[in-house]
Amino acid sequence: MALSKAESKQLLERMIFEETAPQDWVQDVWGLSPMHGDEAAKLLDVCDALVECCSEEKLENLVQSLVSRRAEV
Repeated sequence: MALSKAESKQLLERMIFEETAPQDWVQDVWGLSPMHGDEAAKLLDVCDALVECCSEEKLENLVQSLVSRRAEV
């Protein structure tokens, strides 16, 4: 079953941020340490940019690879 870009992005966000919304995660980190919060915000921006510039197929392959690796651990 092929995943849409939106579905792949949701799966990636769940893997990275678990049950927390990405922006909430950034704010939580920021509350603990402004320096780390700034880095967390940059990380989220990069993640979003990568999702946008990847084709649906490449993004789906990435998600499937990450899911497979998690299953092996």
